[in-house]
Amino acid sequence: MLFCTQKFLFFFLIVFTVYWVTPWPRVRVWILLSASYYFYQSWNAELARIIFLTTVVDYLIARGMTTSARPMRRKALLLLSILGNIAILCYFKYANFFLDSLRQSLEAAGAKSSIPVLEIILPIGISFYTFEAISYTVDVFRGKIQAERRLDHFLLFVLFFPHLVAGPIVRAGDFLPQVHRRKVWGWPRMVVGGRLILLGLFKKMVIADRLALLVDPVYANPAGYESAVVWMAVVAYALQIYCDFSGYSDIALGCARLLGYRLQINFAMPFAASNIADFWRRWHISLSNWIRDYIYFPLGGNRASAVRGAFNLILAMTLCGLWHGAAWNFVIFGTLNGIYLVGHRAFRIVTKNMTALRRMLESTPGKLACIALTFLVFSLSLVVFRSASQPDGTTSFEQAGKMFRQLFVPSMGAGSPTPPVVFWTLLATVVIGHLIALRPNFLSDWNRLPAPVRGFALASFLFVTLILPPETSPQFIYFQF
Repeated sequence: MLFCTQKFLFFFLIVFTVYWVTPWPRVRVWILLSASYYFYQSWNAELARIIFLTTVVDYLIARGMTTSARPMRRKALLLLSILGNIAILCYFKYANFFLDSLRQSLEAAGAKSSIPVLEIILPIGISFYTFEAISYTVDVFRGKIQAERRLDHFLLFVLFFPHLVAGPIVRAGDFLPQVHRRKVWGWPRMVVGGRLILLGLFKKMVIADRLALLVDPVYANPAGYESAVVWMAVVAYALQIYCDFSGYSDIALGCARLLGYRLQINFAMPFAASNIADFWRRWHISLSNWIRDYIYFPLGGNRASAVRGAFNLILAMTLCGLWHGAAWNFVIFGTLNGIYLVGHRAFRIVTKNMTALRRMLESTPGKLACIALTFLVFSLSLVVFRSASQPDGTTSFEQAGKMFRQLFVPSMGAGSPTPPVVFWTLLATVVIGHLIALRPNFLSDWNRLPAPVRGFALASFLFVTLILPPETSPQFIYFQF
């Protein structure tokens, strides 16, 4: 049930209407819970039962930690929750990856192997709700939040359909108090929610899906295209994955807002970041913060030696890459960005007292150069992220190698599979969107416009969103994670 389909539109309108005409808060919770369970079981009924059962187990474990005064028992329950959730995640998402890596290692050593491939269906969004469950039990153990007493409220925290399959990763301390809070209809909330949904649909259907028409053919056969086209595809994929995922996040935030809930903003103009550390504070914010709070800080962060701090950072980012998928290209993507972050930290230390250099970097031309460099290095890391094994037996690394060869060894080939003007127009749209959103008074200026002007602008935006998407609309990229 994709967000950008008529099926989801009818589903949401029914839920929205029944939810707001119902005056009883507890019944509203059950309406959302039933709708969320139906939403997920429309993908796979058996997997919906699994997520329901694992959520109940985490609820009972947290309650057990609250009622127990024995530290060892509390630690045992926490370990049971963490290992249980990780075991489920590893089985469904990583079992075949580990088995295949073991098979390749044995064959490389000259040993014969007959390791089977398991027939496993990957639950949609398993990486998101697994991390939510782990953060909940850890926060209860740390005493940051109290264990939720009502099972239906906790089930809604995990199963709430706007964020269920592709985030953002929600913290119990942010969401559960909202479940208890009485919801009152408010027109301003509806306006903000509708605006977020419209923006998300535009990002996904007009920008991301259009760019896919350039990205997919080039990544499938980079050797067949000239170098300039491959560079266009690299930039286009960075824009595509941003608009695809931030578009989903905007729609999720908008749907939640229409139902009286606030979810965490997941993107904050990442392509305006002037360094890689700032970039990761703006990109997939809920995941970056989760990795920081539950992996990087427990490892010691940067409180130890410089070498240990660098190791902690690279390890945390490597795990961040592995979170994205069961393949070595995701691991390398995470490690590469960890190295970027360590390099940035070292650069800041080395240039700390270089006043002239820092003044130059803080000037407008210097900031623009830093923004361009940050975008470039991240886009190049996405070449590894995007490259996948091909039906002809080409591995993801070989495919990435072909991409890099075309990028840095000028060669001839076919022209762009889509008109170049489309790429440049969409690139300009993203840049202009960043510039507008970065204006300090953008929202207040918008709200001061006369209502007919705002209405006409939104209607025009909706019209463009409906007429410009390509004939086929692929599913959201982050559904596979």
